[in-house]
Amino acid sequence: MQPTRRPTHPQFSSGPCAKRPGWSLAALGDAVVGRSHRAKVGKDRLAEVIDRSRAVLGLPDDYRLGIVPASDTGAVEMALWSLLGARGVDLLAWESFGSGWVTDVTKQLKLADVRALTADYGELPDLAEVEFERDVVFPWNGTTSGVRVPDGDWIPDDRAGLTICDATSAVFAMDLPWPKLDVVTWSWQKVLGGEAAHGMLVLSPRAVERLESYTPPWPLPKIFRMTKAGKLIEGIFRGATINTPSMLCVEDAIDALAWVEGLGGRAEVQARSEANLASIARWVDATPWVDFLATHTENRSCTSICLRIVDPWFQDLGDDEQAATAKAVATLLDGEGVAFDIGSYRDAPPGLRIWGGATVENDDIEALLPWLDWAFAETKGRG
Repeated sequence: MQPTRRPTHPQFSSGPCAKRPGWSLAALGDAVVGRSHRAKVGKDRLAEVIDRSRAVLGLPDDYRLGIVPASDTGAVEMALWSLLGARGVDLLAWESFGSGWVTDVTKQLKLADVRALTADYGELPDLAEVEFERDVVFPWNGTTSGVRVPDGDWIPDDRAGLTICDATSAVFAMDLPWPKLDVVTWSWQKVLGGEAAHGMLVLSPRAVERLESYTPPWPLPKIFRMTKAGKLIEGIFRGATINTPSMLCVEDAIDALAWVEGLGGRAEVQARSEANLASIARWVDATPWVDFLATHTENRSCTSICLRIVDPWFQDLGDDEQAATAKAVATLLDGEGVAFDIGSYRDAPPGLRIWGGATVENDDIEALLPWLDWAFAETKGRG
């Protein structure tokens, strides 16, 4: 039977993600609009995002943090185009975004000394094969596969190369070992539930040293340039952004950070995400038609929670029929207004993807789960 209890907030999209509980447009009332972002009041707001993010995340004092253009994608591209080429590079890919970085490095930068260490959706590459004499590029959490690295123990402290980590769906929700990471990127639109278009970029002292001692052989667009006359442009990491930011988005980021602080900091938002994963895990354990896409428990993401359909009826369908069936389940839930945007990513195996980040209330996760059973039963019955 159709459930009677509905999620209060049906926003389960994996990006942009649900706003923080209680959010409204009134949260943006103090936004510095109609003023230059280079005026003191604008720069102060930008610096506030940097300072509050640094404090919440517990960044080491000698790590730089800046606001950069073009969301997480822009931040990753800045790192790849500015830092790679000095050494060989190992690229780790187990889903679509990691695969995208492989394509950029091999087809656009056209580096010669590249190793791509890949795995199918649901798996991780063999982390023991990574060579840290080389630079290493990897996502901490595979947003389209629901697979994360379990920890940072596989990264040595005495590495020679740089570690460049796309952490957009991990930072704030997962515990990152900062001393093991030289470059970290994210956007506000994931765990903070912020608005799009702005990226965040962390640089370790080792990354800064690379920037100041190495000049790539290719031209760099203005929005990628982090040095001038061989020295880091420190203003980028104090609120003097390379291009014009949206001060509405900046105000929204400040609001989200204040919410995190009000909860008690990053440990509390991490706990909220893990609680959402735990609720779904209990349901999966009791539900025969579904399983996690991640094959190992310790690698399951607590933010982008990806599920595959294992019912024998579904498995007997052809590839196109499986894709259509999974889409039909998601469409049915959307039509009922109980879950928006939970279809699997276009390059991923057919299934469902539920955002479990901290802005999603656990009560809404619990209310959603019976609807998943109902929608699958309805779709199977029509099939």
